[in-house]
Amino acid sequence: MLQITNLSFAYRKSQRELFHDFSLDLQPGNVYGLLGKNGAGKSTLIYLMTGLLTPASGQVTLDGIDVRRRLPQTLSDLFLVPEEFELPHTTLSQFVKINAPFYPNFSAEDMNRYLDTFEMEHDCKLQSLSMGQKKKVFMSFALATNTRVLIMDEPTNGLDIPSKSQWRKIIASGMTDDKMMLVSTHQVRDIEQVLDHVTIIDQSWVLLNASLVEVSSRLAFRPMREGDQPLLAHTGAMGTLVVAPALAGEETQVDLEMLFNATLQQPQAIQQLFGQ
Repeated sequence: MLQITNLSFAYRKSQRELFHDFSLDLQPGNVYGLLGKNGAGKSTLIYLMTGLLTPASGQVTLDGIDVRRRLPQTLSDLFLVPEEFELPHTTLSQFVKINAPFYPNFSAEDMNRYLDTFEMEHDCKLQSLSMGQKKKVFMSFALATNTRVLIMDEPTNGLDIPSKSQWRKIIASGMTDDKMMLVSTHQVRDIEQVLDHVTIIDQSWVLLNASLVEVSSRLAFRPMREGDQPLLAHTGAMGTLVVAPALAGEETQVDLEMLFNATLQQPQAIQQLFGQ
């Protein structure tokens, strides 16, 4: 549904390309976790995916239409929740009245349900809200648009622990087979329960792009065993935990943080293991 093809991009003041000949396909029915170290280009890629930045070459298409054209048929089916944003000095009801008509599948009933989960009022003065409250309101609106593509950049920043749990509940309830969600974050512990696909990038390189089912079938996340040749070992209060190639029939719960670190430290081994 969302296809990135041979994308190249550099900021004008930079002497090097951030992306060169970068390609990636994102399919409906998945909640993607977009991971990468600082400076890997995650936020830039998001702005390219939504048509807010123009690539030097290549393109991003939604159902075959270049998103940079900013056509109503793509804008009404794609929503971005950036890491930082400002809301107008108005009431929530007025904000919805002005913006909801741009999204044909917007549901006021869904929005009220999300606001209830976040324990937020159905109407309020946006300028009087804290940053965390603004995030709750804006994400409730974003999910209620029911666009087929929803992209969120660091959505849990500014949320307290109960709110993060509420956010995970909302994401799970708002997902359908015809939608695609992408969450870019450094807070991997906040999102690992809602993801079903992980994509790890380092500028022009896709280091890993796999479903969590595939990850679980190919890698084991468990205590160290005699004879292990782990891709990553971490020693802590619970002993030595490893990421190692899974044995036949072995399935363990994916530890997203350990997977991320193993991929950064052993990219060639990971790519070979996953045939990428």
